[in-house]
Amino acid sequence: MLLASFIWGTAFVAQTLSIGTVGAFTFTGLRFLLGAAVVGAWLALRGIAPFTPTAGHAPARLLWRHGAMLGAVVAVSISLQQIGLESTTVANAGFISSLYVILVPFLGLALRHHGPLAPGIWASSVLALVGMYLLSVRGDFHVRHGDWLELAGALFISVQILMLGRWAPRHEPLQLALVQFLVCGMLALAAGLVVEPISVGALVDGLLPIAYGGVLSVGIAYTLQVVAQRDANPAHAAVIFSMEGVFAALAAWLVLDQRLDARALAGCALVFAGLVLSQLPRRALTRSLLASWGWLRGRRAAASDPA
Repeated sequence: MLLASFIWGTAFVAQTLSIGTVGAFTFTGLRFLLGAAVVGAWLALRGIAPFTPTAGHAPARLLWRHGAMLGAVVAVSISLQQIGLESTTVANAGFISSLYVILVPFLGLALRHHGPLAPGIWASSVLALVGMYLLSVRGDFHVRHGDWLELAGALFISVQILMLGRWAPRHEPLQLALVQFLVCGMLALAAGLVVEPISVGALVDGLLPIAYGGVLSVGIAYTLQVVAQRDANPAHAAVIFSMEGVFAALAAWLVLDQRLDARALAGCALVFAGLVLSQLPRRALTRSLLASWGWLRGRRAAASDPA
């Protein structure tokens, strides 16, 4: 999941560079179909039929049903994000998109996807959210039209993470990923053909972002998500995926020469702290909190000692 977050974060730069060349729906459709081709090639190399479930997995009708529902949700979420980027700032988009880190545990409880979460998960989610606020939001923050689209995208991302956590254990991960990518790509490309102008020149200009987003962001990273969420709690996964924002900021600093100040670095540190906190066993978490409290009390006692 951390590797997937790294790829998504760096792909955010490619996604930004595609604006103004290829339409949002067309970009999403092409990169997900390219990602499907990557997964299909890998299945062929492994000698696995793409749409015939292997022993011990759910039947083909459930593979198509679950994969199609996931693909439709991803198509909506990614398209909303891409369209939202056209009418808001990258900083606003980065923070609002990261709200899934707190939406996932709330939705999971509301939909009864799991029992009560440990306090460490809630604490790590809040830490990651505060970190993303420091990383993305500045004094000129105000709500724009695109921000509502980013918020809707974050909601759909949260639903996709919960759905995948529930269904991934029932399927061969590459087969589920393939169906998800095909459905997402076809839906988005169909919308692009209807509402967006498409030219050969625009496709040539957007070739590198499409290739990077298709092969790495979709073909590899989204497949890693399917594989990882067979065994991961969705709330844990949401915290780890929030590192996407940190990697995006670092990639923008390295590639786009966007400055990282002390506030942004503090935000990166808080997101990483939330990641570490979410992975600590409960006993280790309790010991760490007690040790920190004891250290703070000792510092206060030393400061108030007149000697």
